[in-house]
Amino acid sequence: MKITEIEVFAIRLPLIDPFIISYGSYDDMPSVIVKITTDNGYVGYGEGVADEHVTAESWESVFQVIKNTLAPKLIGENPMNMERIHDVMNKQIFMAPTAKAAIDIACFDVVGKALGVPAYVLLGGRYHEKFPITHVLSIGDPEKMANEAEERVKQGYKSFKMKVGTNVFEDVARIKAVKERVGEDIAIRIDVNQGWQNSANTLLALEQLSGLAIDWLEQPVVATDIDAMVEIKSKSSIPVMIDEGLRGFPEMREIIAKHAAHKVNIKLMKCGGMYPAAKLANMAEMAGIDCQVGSMVESSVGSAAGFHVAFSKKFITSVELTGPLKFSKDIGDLKYEIPFIKLNEKPGLGVDVDEDVLQELTVYSEVVK
Repeated sequence: MKITEIEVFAIRLPLIDPFIISYGSYDDMPSVIVKITTDNGYVGYGEGVADEHVTAESWESVFQVIKNTLAPKLIGENPMNMERIHDVMNKQIFMAPTAKAAIDIACFDVVGKALGVPAYVLLGGRYHEKFPITHVLSIGDPEKMANEAEERVKQGYKSFKMKVGTNVFEDVARIKAVKERVGEDIAIRIDVNQGWQNSANTLLALEQLSGLAIDWLEQPVVATDIDAMVEIKSKSSIPVMIDEGLRGFPEMREIIAKHAAHKVNIKLMKCGGMYPAAKLANMAEMAGIDCQVGSMVESSVGSAAGFHVAFSKKFITSVELTGPLKFSKDIGDLKYEIPFIKLNEKPGLGVDVDEDVLQELTVYSEVVK
């Protein structure tokens, strides 16, 4: 089996509501979709959703890197040879993990379809049967966030990821308002997206949150400050998670060596796709660090890819892949059964891509043969 054609689509996915985090607000989500075709007629889809604040990639750069740098070198390659696929991509360009993730995911999809097996089989088989779905609360005033949380509880949600990171005192008010509204039985996770900047601000916030049952605190400080995470972990009774501070293998080695976190958030867009994500999970397992698979707010394609990784690994104990629930129109049909996600048994990613919707949302596209 050989790759004969790679088509690249720059699309914009419409959001139901604006998505607001500490460093930005999004009215829609720019995404790059990759469509791989092989010589035996199989088609696979991948996705790359860039975040300049995390991987230094943009929507435009991901499209150009795939079209001009990666795709031409992959024509004629066997998509089953994942180690070789990544080696070819790594020799072409340093980093660019989101662009590589789009290719990687498409390869897993097309190989799974060719072999007639779900993508998780290619990663060692299925371990988990289902995962609870966590609803993400965008930054807003305390009352608005509490009202949204209350409504979601009525819909069946049992856990929330709260986006904060604008101001320590305002953030504490947000967290307390939501916690008081939903009660002790609902899990609360706090994602600061680097917004508290340093360990001093973070420890100030944690002092004011003392006594509240918080599942974990995610990336309160700037991504490169692993030492600050070490200090926070040593002084906090709340478990801490590293997200933006973990991109690939070098960061994971440092996190392990310094015992910098209780938990890490693995994202396919940060590390280069499903294949390296599975490797990172294996590294974490050897070090006894709990794992989560998260996303950059991706369509059914990217979200399904993350789920396949998560379902295949015992040490991945939580997921935050809710992009399809945030879009008013999606290119795929990933199914959620609130408050859980259960993967189907269809080959590849198990997602049917609607070509008409893909074309409708496409801003520009190119074909590489």
